[in-house]
Amino acid sequence: MASERDGEWARHWQYPGVPGLDLLRARYVRHSFARHSHEGFVLGAVRRGIEDVIMPEGTIRARPGTVVMINPEVPHSARAGVPEGWSYATLYPSSALVAGIAREETTLRGTAGFAETIVEDEDTAQLIRAVHRAAEEGNALAADSLLRIAVARLLRRHGQSMPTRQPLAAGSRTASLARELLLGRMADPPSLERLARELGTSPFALLRAFKAAYGMPPHTWLTNARVRAARRLLESGTAPADAAVAVGFTDQPHLNRHFTRIVGVPPGAYRRERARTYKTGNEGPP
Repeated sequence: MASERDGEWARHWQYPGVPGLDLLRARYVRHSFARHSHEGFVLGAVRRGIEDVIMPEGTIRARPGTVVMINPEVPHSARAGVPEGWSYATLYPSSALVAGIAREETTLRGTAGFAETIVEDEDTAQLIRAVHRAAEEGNALAADSLLRIAVARLLRRHGQSMPTRQPLAAGSRTASLARELLLGRMADPPSLERLARELGTSPFALLRAFKAAYGMPPHTWLTNARVRAARRLLESGTAPADAAVAVGFTDQPHLNRHFTRIVGVPPGAYRRERARTYKTGNEGPP
């Protein structure tokens, strides 16, 4: 079921027939995505309009006929690239799902990922939309098959083995420690000055190290982490107001704002989709 507001609508859901996959189909006009990252992959195909995706290396313009591919934990944001906005279908396959396809269907070794962020590939864009149609029709065989064909095709054409992690430099170690401290104290985080003092560094040195390691400053990263934690709570049936308090937002309106700007739908709509029983032919807006 879509959530609609002033001509915008979105459906963010999971289809039980394809474990390890989230789906988002939406039309956005004024909505913009705050800087965030995902634990798994992002594969998006614009149907109409233009989406501007702001990546660490610059802004890309996603048009019909292109496929956007974002690797796990890569920070990005997005907004409409034209006044009429954009409509699109996005797949969020888990890292484990993509790794299994890479092992079976490619010669990539180690951790597989994508070497490019956007490519002209109308055929695969159609496959991405076809996965959505099959899932919405309750056709697990088609949805699973089309997903695997699309991911395997993209990996063969645009995949690469991701670099192995190097030993952490001093700044990276500090950023990693800060990250663990923020995760452990998500509901009551320290100030930047106090966090830096606890880690034996200065506030600006910590800011620089954290942004270099994770692509965003600590407060932006923490908001993203809180939304991830809220998603898990909502998926388990927790009410949005309770989830907001548990992850450190002052109240539900704060959760609503940040959650919608990162996930693309309000937390209430997200929870309802996770709680509902999926039925054949239960399709969102066209």
